[in-house]
Amino acid sequence: MFKNGFFENVLSKYQDADPTDIFTSGGSTLSTIKPGEFFICVGASFLIGILISFLYMVTHRKEGYSQSYVITMIMLPAIVSLILLLINTTAGALSLAGAFTLVRFRSVAGDPRDIAYVFFALASGVACGLGYIGYGIVFFVVIGFIMLVLAELNFGGSKKNHMTLKIDIPENLDYQGVFEPILDKYTSFHKLRRVKTTNFGTLFELIYSVDVNEDLDQKKFIDELRTLNGNMNINLVFFRYDDKIYEQK
Repeated sequence: MFKNGFFENVLSKYQDADPTDIFTSGGSTLSTIKPGEFFICVGASFLIGILISFLYMVTHRKEGYSQSYVITMIMLPAIVSLILLLINTTAGALSLAGAFTLVRFRSVAGDPRDIAYVFFALASGVACGLGYIGYGIVFFVVIGFIMLVLAELNFGGSKKNHMTLKIDIPENLDYQGVFEPILDKYTSFHKLRRVKTTNFGTLFELIYSVDVNEDLDQKKFIDELRTLNGNMNINLVFFRYDDKIYEQK
């Protein structure tokens, strides 16, 4: 796979080198990086990453957030800034940002706001890695202030309680029109979205989109539904993910 003497040539190249030369590389852009520049750029990107993670937790305290994603927001800017210090070109910055976003998009299909935070962290890391630390700080302050205002105003949010209702019924039950009187009583809107078989075809699962009333008595609502589906499983889903942290006021 390698020509004869390949490893010998590599070892002889660094055999008599100064140990401090691990921070330099003859003819490459690494020789232009000073220790002070390294610590300032990476340290600033790390600090911005921490601030972005705090901003993410504050803006997601009601709908929930994942701890792993918060830690990712801290790591990502510092990683990007270090790689850009080694690349040291604008074209490399753009290609690196594209590579990181593709890895994120193809691995887990997340919330669009989570994807926006990935861009946020990437942009901050790119700014610090290219040496524009002041612009990176100003960028964080402006975007962070806007995100906080939009989160507090619940900009674009629905005023209704959108939920998903899942009802299991026996296969011999004619479900058309059976649950509508109860749904009309406890919801302002309901629509049957999907019907599928479960438990090897012995059960049907009805999936409704509902807008429940503000003064909903959840237990009474579910109890009335249970009287019609033979006391089988009923799920009223409030949140999309179950592995998140929720803060209550």
